[in-house]
Amino acid sequence: MPHTDSSASSSTDDTIDLRLRQKEDVAPHIDVDSTGLEADDRPDLLDHIVEWGPTGTPLGTFQLVPVRIGRDLRLIAQWMNDPSVAAFWELDGPEETTASHLGDQLDGDGRSVPCLGVLDGVPMSYWEVYRADLDPLARYYPARPHDTGIHLLIGRVSDRGRGLGTTLLRAAADLVLEHRPSCSRVVAEPDLRNTPSVAAFLGAGFRFSAEVELPAKRAALMLRDRALRHVL
Repeated sequence: MPHTDSSASSSTDDTIDLRLRQKEDVAPHIDVDSTGLEADDRPDLLDHIVEWGPTGTPLGTFQLVPVRIGRDLRLIAQWMNDPSVAAFWELDGPEETTASHLGDQLDGDGRSVPCLGVLDGVPMSYWEVYRADLDPLARYYPARPHDTGIHLLIGRVSDRGRGLGTTLLRAAADLVLEHRPSCSRVVAEPDLRNTPSVAAFLGAGFRFSAEVELPAKRAALMLRDRALRHVL
């Protein structure tokens, strides 16, 4: 189970200053009108994320674009080798490590879909949208049918600590609730020690539900309820 709360921060001083020694690559623009063709014949348990389309945010137009290994592996592997990200995801190393993680989802039964988060055409974050009720996570909390989980990392260091995490978490959760009518809530489980991440989820309209002891971490169970969507 990945530890996916490394970069969902909400202020200018709540993330680790990485001071990377190497120049950060600039991700190329993606043509979001032609991104999902490979995924059409795959098993699907998440109501066809490829068809969800873009949504407007205060930061620009945001879209979840299902990953293509041939197009996206190098960029995602670069993000996974960022020391701050690696501390939570534990997927640093050669590209094959990231490829295996992505392939397990892409070749699976459709319960988890890896996506790029594309903001104004630029891929700048990595997401996993998954059926929490069908995930091992469901053993550790009272899951409901069609609970949908999200994992997030913001890839570029320059995009962190500016409130992007909060804005994009809200946008992604809204996409889930809009396009998955059977889903009554969106679920997340950031590491309880990562208070900036928990704060970002709270700012995005999630509520803290419980502390959950998972195999790899003690997590904050965060829920965004459909019934409270327009309140929080």
